[in-house]
Amino acid sequence: MENTKRGSHTWGFSTIGGVKRVNLESGQDLVHLHELDPKLWTALSCPASDLEIDRKTLELIDSDKDGQIRVPEILNAIDWIVSVINNPDDLLQQSHEFPLSAINIQTEQGRLLLDSAKTILKNLGKGSATSLSVEDTSDTQRIFAGTLFNGDGVITEDTVGCNESLLQLFSEVVQYGGSVVDRNGKPGITLEIVQSFFEDCAQYAAWFTKQYADPMVILPFGEHTGPAFNVYKSIKSKVDDYFLRCRLAAFDHQSTETLNLQVARVELIADKDLNDCIDAIAAYPIAKVKANSSLSLTSGINPAWEAQIATFKHLVTDYLFPGKDSINEEEWSKVSPAFAAFTQWMSEKGGTRVELLGIERIRTIIGGEGRGQLEELIGRDVALESEANNIILVDKLVRYYRDLFTLLKNFVTFFDFYTPGAKAVFQAGTLYIDQRSCDLCIKVRDMAKQGALAQYSGMYMIYCECTSKATNEKMTIVAALTNGDVDDLVIGRNAIFYDRNGVDWDATIIKIMENPTSIRQAFFTPYRKLSNLIETQINKAASAANEKIAAKMSEQVVTTSTKVDEMRSEKDAAAPPPPPPPPPPFDVAKFAGIFAAIGLAIGALGTALAAAIGGFMKLTWWKMPLAVMGILLLISGPSMIMAYLKLRKRNLAPILDANGWAINARVKINIQFGRMLTHLAELPKDAKINLNDPFTKKKFPIIPALLLLIVVVAVVLYLMQSQGWIHIQMPK
Repeated sequence: MENTKRGSHTWGFSTIGGVKRVNLESGQDLVHLHELDPKLWTALSCPASDLEIDRKTLELIDSDKDGQIRVPEILNAIDWIVSVINNPDDLLQQSHEFPLSAINIQTEQGRLLLDSAKTILKNLGKGSATSLSVEDTSDTQRIFAGTLFNGDGVITEDTVGCNESLLQLFSEVVQYGGSVVDRNGKPGITLEIVQSFFEDCAQYAAWFTKQYADPMVILPFGEHTGPAFNVYKSIKSKVDDYFLRCRLAAFDHQSTETLNLQVARVELIADKDLNDCIDAIAAYPIAKVKANSSLSLTSGINPAWEAQIATFKHLVTDYLFPGKDSINEEEWSKVSPAFAAFTQWMSEKGGTRVELLGIERIRTIIGGEGRGQLEELIGRDVALESEANNIILVDKLVRYYRDLFTLLKNFVTFFDFYTPGAKAVFQAGTLYIDQRSCDLCIKVRDMAKQGALAQYSGMYMIYCECTSKATNEKMTIVAALTNGDVDDLVIGRNAIFYDRNGVDWDATIIKIMENPTSIRQAFFTPYRKLSNLIETQINKAASAANEKIAAKMSEQVVTTSTKVDEMRSEKDAAAPPPPPPPPPPFDVAKFAGIFAAIGLAIGALGTALAAAIGGFMKLTWWKMPLAVMGILLLISGPSMIMAYLKLRKRNLAPILDANGWAINARVKINIQFGRMLTHLAELPKDAKINLNDPFTKKKFPIIPALLLLIVVVAVVLYLMQSQGWIHIQMPK
């Protein structure tokens, strides 16, 4: 333990993970935390989400709402809470229950918070209680359920009371002006909504009244002007098209048939139910095209347009051109100007949201006292804003009392991470895979950043995509393997992830970042590589031989088939084929040579082993183990040294940096600490083990026996040479 003094406060430091980290051991440490040089903090920033701390607490600390918590925001949170509680030492308890006696009533804000806390308990039906919890303060709907005014500037149906006319107006404002949710969870209205609603009513009434200024111009067809204009719009493009076709027919008489309905188009629908072809029929000309022809309004009309033309005649042409059953192009051009004033008036319509209320109801609303009554009720609610905000502030107090020190232990220091049995706020849960459990699992926010930074951590990491069976949610985690072998870990393997709440997720490996996990693994790495190399070469040789045999057999089959065909074609004309030649005699010399070569190889191998064993046997007995150890170290030593250098430098900081943290110091994971983060499967103490495996291979082990035979032959050869019975000449 080392002590340093800065300002008026004496700080304690401990060396944890190879770094000197400050000790937060008392409330005074928190009070004076602003005096501690930020360079001595383990982190300078962390995300306000994806941590194992209540997210609402993190949002309250994140005062600028940028999604990151920084040093000044933490200091502000500490300054606020220590100013409203009696003893800052209480924060170290991280209690879920906040006693009312902890509030400092010597300050004005403390007295207001105490009154608000008592109000909350009273509203929740716990008037005699002496403590609060986060569950109590976060339930704002229950807290404000029995209050008519709660300071949020929103009034509800309950606030209006039993005044029927005002209740009707309230409902109309909600329906046509909109609503918001009150703190008690019910729909309500604000001053802005009321003002907007009445502005719409005023605009609509003013617009509606404007028609009376010059009714004959604005409403040329009286009360039917609106329907008349609508039917005119519906046929305008079709009638314009008709008169243009007539003019084109006058320009070129030969085009008349083309401009009219083509027989081929009718034939396409002739065998169908024409009731189902109205859309196709509507695309035809509205009437038969003739040069400079008028449009009949009573006969010869396209069946798809008959109803609209009849309505147009009744509402428009009978008024503009009484007694006429047709309309020419000149008369048609006079229809549009008749609607000019009406069109202009319609374009000026305002307050369309309240149009369905009707002009009479709108005028009643404007002339009534409802607006003043609603605004007065809203004003009374706003007057309680300060008191209501103090009630909300109690929630902040209770959350800081419970969670603030937890954040400090994982921000200023990494106390929870380096404490056996505890978990840091960034540890999302435990991954079970390949007979081990991995406690260092972190949610991944950005895979691109992980790929860029995590490679510098020096740890063996597996990235898993996790899916919750209960909610179908998905997330990606990275798990650090800090102990055990990794031979069977490949992309695509499945595992189970348990989050901090004990909920299980299906996990699948999607990426692996390889690094050493232990010295033991590094020791066997050269032998595994040699084994893999031998296996690969054997597979290649076997595959090549298999392909060669298959090609030869295929060639033989083709050759045989060709010969059989030739023999069949020449059967009648050709002489009988000669008998096949007898098989070649057994070549004793050839096989003797093969066996001699094999024997020579075995002899050479035995000679080499005999020489090696001879040299080994000449050693003094205490040098023999040293020689064996030397050979093993010669093979595995480089791998173990490299692994040791990497293992002692493993650093969690790059992984956290890639996740939105700003780590200010190394977060080392040495070999000893790594064994605590990844737990291998172990049999229970005093477990009974039955070694009789019914599925153990019972056949004679040929390869081990052959190797043993070679070693025995080498030993015998050495003994015979040492006795002078034989003389082995070593190759130069």
